[in-house]
Amino acid sequence: MVSLNTPLCDFGWKAIDFNLQGVDDTFWNLEKSKGANGLLIMFICNHCPYVKAILPRLVKDVRALKDLGIETVAIQSNDTENYPEDSFENMKLVAHQFNFPFPYAIDHSQETARSYNAICTPDFFGFNRNLELQYRGRFDATGRGEPPPNNTRDLYEAMLLVAKTQRGPVDQKSSIGCSIKWRE
Repeated sequence: MVSLNTPLCDFGWKAIDFNLQGVDDTFWNLEKSKGANGLLIMFICNHCPYVKAILPRLVKDVRALKDLGIETVAIQSNDTENYPEDSFENMKLVAHQFNFPFPYAIDHSQETARSYNAICTPDFFGFNRNLELQYRGRFDATGRGEPPPNNTRDLYEAMLLVAKTQRGPVDQKSSIGCSIKWRE
């Protein structure tokens, strides 16, 4: 496993459209995914210990963001042949197990991950209602372990600010996670 840190936010960068099949068998794109106040696009997968460490709290925070007009879509871009735990069938199981309140879509071609310059799982892209990037940072200080006593909800607080002002925080800490598993 290679751990990588994401680059920091390129404020104003415009979201790139996609058309990906979700575990609900619906095809999701920007128009279908965005909320009245913004969109959170997150690159996640099933096998990554960084994702597993935050998943229950991530689902809770995403539910709260939905109430603020921020919708979310999760994209799984890993090579499923060499990482079968990330297969479409296993994505369905994880989405059901954690009762995902957001679409979980597969990026078979890996073109969406490449167009976003996704680096790792999790990699978060928080956009305002005009689909301009306002946040590219971490979920919180957890990493792969338990949340520290003074844990901050970086992603939630950033997207709350986006919902209220359409601007993200100036100070952002990069996300850390497992590298995207690219096909050769």
